[in-house]
Amino acid sequence: MRKPHVVIIGSGFGGLFAAKALKGADVDVTMIARTTNHLFQPLLYQVATGILSEGEIAPPTREILRGVRNASVQLGLVESIDIAARKVHWRFHDRHHETAYDYLIVAAGTGQSYFGNDHFARYAPGMKTIDDALEIRARIFGAFELAEGEESGSDVSRLLTFAVVGAGPTGVEMAGQIRELASKTLVGEFRRIDPKQARVVLIEGGPRVLPSFGEDLGGVARRSLERHGVEVWTDTIVTDVDSSGLTVKRADGSTERLETVCKVWAAGVAGSPLGAAIAEQAGAEVDRAGRVKVAADLTLPGHPEVFVIGDLAAVDGVPGVAQGAIQGAKYAAKAIRGDAAGQRPAEPFKYFDKGSMATISRFSAVVSAGKLKLTGFLAWAAWLVLHLLYIAGFKQRLSTLLHWFVSFLTRGRSERATTNQQMVGRLALEQLGDGSSSRLMRGTN
Repeated sequence: MRKPHVVIIGSGFGGLFAAKALKGADVDVTMIARTTNHLFQPLLYQVATGILSEGEIAPPTREILRGVRNASVQLGLVESIDIAARKVHWRFHDRHHETAYDYLIVAAGTGQSYFGNDHFARYAPGMKTIDDALEIRARIFGAFELAEGEESGSDVSRLLTFAVVGAGPTGVEMAGQIRELASKTLVGEFRRIDPKQARVVLIEGGPRVLPSFGEDLGGVARRSLERHGVEVWTDTIVTDVDSSGLTVKRADGSTERLETVCKVWAAGVAGSPLGAAIAEQAGAEVDRAGRVKVAADLTLPGHPEVFVIGDLAAVDGVPGVAQGAIQGAKYAAKAIRGDAAGQRPAEPFKYFDKGSMATISRFSAVVSAGKLKLTGFLAWAAWLVLHLLYIAGFKQRLSTLLHWFVSFLTRGRSERATTNQQMVGRLALEQLGDGSSSRLMRGTN
């Protein structure tokens, strides 16, 4: 008798934990993912600033699932889903495939949102993928190199001005690390410029830094950033971005131009287009960010076999963090196990909030967990321990711990190698158009 077939889309926290939770179940599992690795996205900023290598936060998915004997992994890009026919259409380069399913778990996640100004991405990359982090690393270190290469007496201020848009955890962590890089790590390495003169500006459209952490912790984070030399602009909206800078609009209606070559976009998320596509087929709604409004059991209306989990699911009270994806994955796996055995659980999905945390600089962080609020070194130590535990793989944990030891005790950065390919690869592929990777691999135009 054929076993029920479960297809999982995505290898993030949702997809990975769903596959692991189905280990030993009387089902066959196929994961379709567009990358070969499981990305620990909260530490992308450390790859971008030279603390960690990409391998430490993105172990191979196949290696992680090696012991899940009923699961297989397919590398490919899902192009469409036919929920009426229960089929997933995907491709690997220019080879197209069709995979049927009995149960579907959509954990495709979210991308960066530019709030309708997608052309901003050309000059201000987001922070969602390994490619993003490596490009940003090349842009950051490249800016210092460009400044050093200018003629003596030249104005290098725009080269040494770094703008980070969005003051959520990613933006705060990114701005803090660029500031530390300029003020500590690079000091004494250049002859024509002084890295300490670099300017780091954090821009937030709302009134507070770390808005999800509350006013008190947000205030602590802002004061800490400013004490370390980060300029914080709140109630400020970016209205235009180009190669040499950006334009902002203040709450009072005034505008200002910031000349800066290196810009990082850490504001807003947009759900995978797959979410809107399946929602339309099922008659479900999507929110402003393109996330699917699912039923209480994380399924699509009228389709109890289709689960949408993680960042792509719009569920009241569930933030777009790793814990939401992990808990949703385990719930979906439990429901599938029960349904396959003829005893599907009836209880709705309930999220247990384990809190939020963000680092500001070395030895400084903020933690919010229910009534517990921590700041300073104790919060930073808690952040280290928790993030180390969530990194998949013993080798990756050990290597990360060693890199942290070097970075936090000596202020050194062991992952500073950059290439022009990292800096321009994304833009080159976009200019070449869809399917360009397949043509390049074949050696055709």
